[in-house]
Amino acid sequence: MRFFVPLFLVGILFPAILAKQFTKCELSQLLKDIDGYGGIALPELICTMFHTSGYDTQAIVENNESTEYGLFQISNKLWCKSSQVPHSRNICDISCDKFLDDDITDDIMCAKKILDIKGIDYWLAHKALCTEKLEQWLCEKL
Repeated sequence: MRFFVPLFLVGILFPAILAKQFTKCELSQLLKDIDGYGGIALPELICTMFHTSGYDTQAIVENNESTEYGLFQISNKLWCKSSQVPHSRNICDISCDKFLDDDITDDIMCAKKILDIKGIDYWLAHKALCTEKLEQWLCEKL
């Protein structure tokens, strides 16, 4: 029984260790190289990520026919492979689980493909919430 409690605590804490909750400024720093990519300004992208995932790398949203993963809420219907949708087109050629860790390099690569193919309006939050008053999404620390 004495071993059960530490093992139980490790099981509870381990997923939290892998998660990363970014701040606006941290994310701005990481995404500054794609500022202007596809005609999208960095504040628009930062705003969209906030309203999409709350800057949380472990955000998962279940829909009727698909699941969206990670910081960019990338769907397993077209963009990544999961057991839920075995016949996904997997355009980004990656397992959806890779979008749930704190290394967002592969997330950014897939997001760029999405921007190339679908544009920023792939993320519904953009059009509704991130087209005006974008100065609040700037980070002065850059």
